[in-house]
Amino acid sequence: MTPEASVTDLQQERPAPGRTSPPRTGASFGPPMTNSPPAADSPPRTQTPAAELISVGLSFQSSRGRAVVLEDVNLKIFPGDFVCVLGPSGCGKTSLLNLVAGYLPGTEGEVLVGGAPQLGPNPRVGVVFQAPNLFPWLTAFKNIEFGLKMLGGEKKKRRERVLELLKLISLENSRDLLPHEMSGGMRQRVAIARALALDSKIVLLDEPFSALDALTREMMQKHLRDIWGQARRCFFFITHDVQEALLLANRLVVMSASPGRIFADFKNPLREPDDRDFEEVRADPRFPGLRADLLEMIQGNSCVI
Repeated sequence: MTPEASVTDLQQERPAPGRTSPPRTGASFGPPMTNSPPAADSPPRTQTPAAELISVGLSFQSSRGRAVVLEDVNLKIFPGDFVCVLGPSGCGKTSLLNLVAGYLPGTEGEVLVGGAPQLGPNPRVGVVFQAPNLFPWLTAFKNIEFGLKMLGGEKKKRRERVLELLKLISLENSRDLLPHEMSGGMRQRVAIARALALDSKIVLLDEPFSALDALTREMMQKHLRDIWGQARRCFFFITHDVQEALLLANRLVVMSASPGRIFADFKNPLREPDDRDFEEVRADPRFPGLRADLLEMIQGNSCVI
């Protein structure tokens, strides 16, 4: 990080609760972002956000008293965004994802999906977990079809949609395989296709590649960028891996801990132009500095135990 924008400076300039603040302009992240950065060909920012958190807080009672997990979180995620969320362990990244998914009710504020209050799990939000959680007795085709079948609709249209998704994830020749006959990467691609099947406003991904080996993980990262590029859905991706975030995201959100807040929110300059491949991103002379800066930001926002 440059002398003008040290981690100490960033900590001293930590925003007031709920305020989204980018790194200092002296850092190598580029100009401040006060709103979500547009992905290539994304809709104008006048459009309704795919998801919005307004002064959201999350707390619970424990034997030691009231524990505050998230405090005054404000965030807008737009159609076409690929957002990666980084932060120290225990900062509330997964809790944030669970609030948007409707799995947890916030104790303060409001969560909106497509402009409507998020009151519980619903088809507007697709979720991909660390484990694929496929039905072991169903084929790849039928796992993807499952949500569509629950909603009813014409069988022919369901079939067309599933075949389209199998092609999107490059598994059209593996449609009849059961989960135990697939590799870990194949299972996770089926889980992603299942999340896309219902035309969700936003797809949430909770460290979906953390259990994969290094080679499979990189392959899946490339698959995911290709899938996002074609589907142009809003992806909200939780990760601990700074390099993964720099390779995947058009927009980076950094959380501080104790309690969890949005510390920074800015465009990923390595993803301009948007169609750069991983090799180009890694070869960018800014890559090592950006990676080091993000690591320092995360370490500087760790919980004090």
